[in-house]
Amino acid sequence: MRQMTVLGGCGAYPEPGRACSGFLVEWDGFRLVLDLGYATLPRLLTHCPDADVDALVITHEHPDHCIDVHGLFRMLLYGGTGRRLPLYCTPGVLTRLGGLEPEVDLRAVFDVHELPGVYQVGPFQLTGVLLPHYVPNAGVRLQAGQTILAYTGDTGPDAVLTELGRDADLYVMDATDRVGESQRPQRNLLTSEEAGYWATQAGARRLMLSHFWPGNDRVAAVSAARRTFAGEVLTAEEDLVVPLDVH
Repeated sequence: MRQMTVLGGCGAYPEPGRACSGFLVEWDGFRLVLDLGYATLPRLLTHCPDADVDALVITHEHPDHCIDVHGLFRMLLYGGTGRRLPLYCTPGVLTRLGGLEPEVDLRAVFDVHELPGVYQVGPFQLTGVLLPHYVPNAGVRLQAGQTILAYTGDTGPDAVLTELGRDADLYVMDATDRVGESQRPQRNLLTSEEAGYWATQAGARRLMLSHFWPGNDRVAAVSAARRTFAGEVLTAEEDLVVPLDVH
């Protein structure tokens, strides 16, 4: 099984029946989670009972990308498994989550590796690169053989996006489309049209739009992305399963 399952695609806070940023990547029995924002943990547990995953990658410390890591921490701490789960994240993630329950140490259950950086994680070469955001955010590139999955987390426009998603089979990109975003003097988020542009620059085959601002029209977001990207455009819909090994 070589696929990615969407756990959530909302930005800021979840809409009814939805969840914030989160993705489950499966490759020949290895399970890796990308981000775990609001309301993603229950969805993860429907696919992986007992949180039976092999690695956790968190792009940055904003709670719509990491808050359910604390729920997972409590499962591992009190569930009696005794195992430590590899956690790849920017330093602020531990600081932010550690403030929720300072009397217990997150490292008791997580084997922490700092992003940005390059690691071998199961079948994947993981490359994390810093992208512009309000806090340090690591875009993530996963490569297994010839298959490449890239994920921006949250980001403003930046030339690094071209290399992050270079020749990606699937490029999951911030498409917040917050009102007035493109006119802000300092850019920390993308529009759908910009996501399409950078996916084109990268030579990506497929684009998935994610991190939708609550209330936004996702059909309109796809139409905007198609103005600048000629390939297949998907939206991050909860429980959507996307094949990865399509060579």
